Amino acid sequence: MGDAHRYVPASDQDRREMLESIGRASIDDLFVGIPAHLKIGTALGVPGPLSEVEVLAEIKARAQANRAPDPAFQFLGGGAYRHAVPALVDHLISRTEFYSSYTPYQPEISQGTLQAMFEFQTLICQLTGLEISNASMYDGASSLAEAILMVERQRPRGRVVISDRVHPEYRQVTRTYLGALGTEMVMFGHRADGTADPEAARRELAAKSASALVIQHPDFFGCLEDVETLAQVAHDAGAALVVAVAEPVALGLLKAPGAQGADVVAGEGQSFGVPVSYGGPYLGLLAARSTFLRSMPGRIVGEARDVDGRRGYVLTLSTREQHIRREKATSNICTNEGLAALTAAIFMATVGRSGLREMASQCYAKTAYARAAIGSVRGCRLPYPAPVFNEFVVELPAPAEEVVRRLNDNGILAGLPIGRYDPARSRQLLVTVTELNTRAAIDRLARELGSL
Repeated sequence: MGDAHRYVPASDQDRREMLESIGRASIDDLFVGIPAHLKIGTALGVPGPLSEVEVLAEIKARAQANRAPDPAFQFLGGGAYRHAVPALVDHLISRTEFYSSYTPYQPEISQGTLQAMFEFQTLICQLTGLEISNASMYDGASSLAEAILMVERQRPRGRVVISDRVHPEYRQVTRTYLGALGTEMVMFGHRADGTADPEAARRELAAKSASALVIQHPDFFGCLEDVETLAQVAHDAGAALVVAVAEPVALGLLKAPGAQGADVVAGEGQSFGVPVSYGGPYLGLLAARSTFLRSMPGRIVGEARDVDGRRGYVLTLSTREQHIRREKATSNICTNEGLAALTAAIFMATVGRSGLREMASQCYAKTAYARAAIGSVRGCRLPYPAPVFNEFVVELPAPAEEVVRRLNDNGILAGLPIGRYDPARSRQLLVTVTELNTRAAIDRLARELGSL
């Protein structure tokens, strides 16, 4: 196996010398700021040294213990979605020039990467119906927070109004971002059908000026929002409409938010070829009207011409603190999800406009079938009658966590228990259906729920 010491980052003597140089007696002295009750205080129980053969055998044994339900029987969503991915996508992103590339600081040797980012931006603009897009963000939640900060830079009001239909994790991340800057975040309620209430939004905007009205479309519960009406409410109050999109496949079927009055679209691009098991963060999307160009965080790739008139690509804007004076930076976003963005670009280009529409249509039709099948089951109730895409809420006769555990034992991932976010909803389950779920799997889910 060779000299095992090559894998040891520092010897005991090295550690002693480093501690002496910083005036510390032991490594424990480096962690005195951590309260004692937060420390484990005991050995981790990590097994002793193993040979490479033994390590591989251990990993294989652990991998075989994993349970992987049939994709047709997976109904879990809530912000991360499974879709069919053409084999071409994985083949292309596995090329070394893509998965090993780094920041394109030198455009003369980074034309491939820059063009891929430019094409990604173009596709996102077409999808959202807006004029500009950056070269990606970290994930959907932080992208929404950054979008709101962008609007606040343009029209500083110190207050934003956000729908309670927005993903609770998106709201939590946004609240953290805004709280650090002292910006107030106020929530408004929903109508009986499950959609955001325009009149409640109007009242909050009238109570005190706000820079933005924030909604999600489709919302966290799958309901389709009246974007045009909410855009009018926002604009009447002098606020921008920010639309969060956690499931971008929906835009293959729905009217583009920009065409309905949205000023900014921020969301998650994981559905476009990035595996659910990728580990996260996924892929943040951010598009806006051109008036936000100078306030947009992250990077924007532009097309240019050289002295001979040949087309080329450059980082037109990169207004992060590493590049300009800190007080002028629009974000501390230090990079972008380049490989994930490339994955999304290849995915969108491969399936095309008609392919994305077909995928979205299948999602919509199969969700309607599942909703009708489960809604007819005794003991199950559908609390929200609004039109939905991909997912819907079911109220069960038993706690949702228990139902999920029981069905999981039968090889079905039944959905997301909403009680994790709101204890008052402990019997509600968010069921997600995509083109990968079959009629037989949906029928079986309905039968299992009927046997509770």
